[in-house]
Amino acid sequence: MEFAIVAAVDSARGIGIKGVLPWRLKGDLGHFRDLTTREWQPGRQNAVIMGRVTWLSLPERFRPLPNRLNLVLSREPIDLPAGVLRAVDMNQALALAQDQQAGKIFIIGGGSVYAQAIARPECVELYVTEVEGDFGCDTFFPEIPPVFKRTSESEPVAEGGITYQFVTYEKI
Repeated sequence: MEFAIVAAVDSARGIGIKGVLPWRLKGDLGHFRDLTTREWQPGRQNAVIMGRVTWLSLPERFRPLPNRLNLVLSREPIDLPAGVLRAVDMNQALALAQDQQAGKIFIIGGGSVYAQAIARPECVELYVTEVEGDFGCDTFFPEIPPVFKRTSESEPVAEGGITYQFVTYEKI
């Protein structure tokens, strides 16, 4: 089952510091919400797959992410609300998303989950918010393999002294 990756990265490919985002960009959060809740397949809810640390980094009032099937990768049992599914690995998560008849599947982090996902043949798109500057992150997005080509980009957006743009990469 094909899937996409959604990430926001700084110029050093940084995605987080001590388990949280290094920036708060309302435009990027809105883009993420719109992208992952858009009806890609009529009548089907999209799925978001994330690691345990990413799940725990979400503000409690936003857990689970509404209007999406939430799947959390964790080898250890974790207390999850009703409707949120746990998978021990990416294979199980993708199978659960398929069993739940998910629309589009999005991998939303963190670093090790992105590294696993981007190497898989089922990964066909990357939706990357490219944030200008190095934010001193301790967690990173993997190098984008050459099989992905930049197919679109937005005009740069400035917010709170930070400039970023939305970029789409597709597997060729």
